[in-house]
Amino acid sequence: MIVYLLFMPTKTITLELDAYERLKSAKRFPRESFSEVVRRLPISGHSFVGRDLLALREQRGAYLTEADASAIDEINRADQPPDIHDS
Repeated sequence: MIVYLLFMPTKTITLELDAYERLKSAKRFPRESFSEVVRRLPISGHSFVGRDLLALREQRGAYLTEADASAIDEINRADQPPDIHDS
């Protein structure tokens, strides 16, 4: 049996506690890595266009499970416009 392991080079960084907490709170799900969070956060001077999104989709596959997609569909079905009354 042959096993291939893919290791990405890493860098260790130091963050102040408040910056760490902000980064941690930006995680969309518990197993999302900090690298994934940083990659999707907007960074001034770096544009992210549709072809970048398509490349990520082709590289990594779908991010959502069927359960996630169903939950989003249910939220969208239940979504109501705000109740705004003219004064």
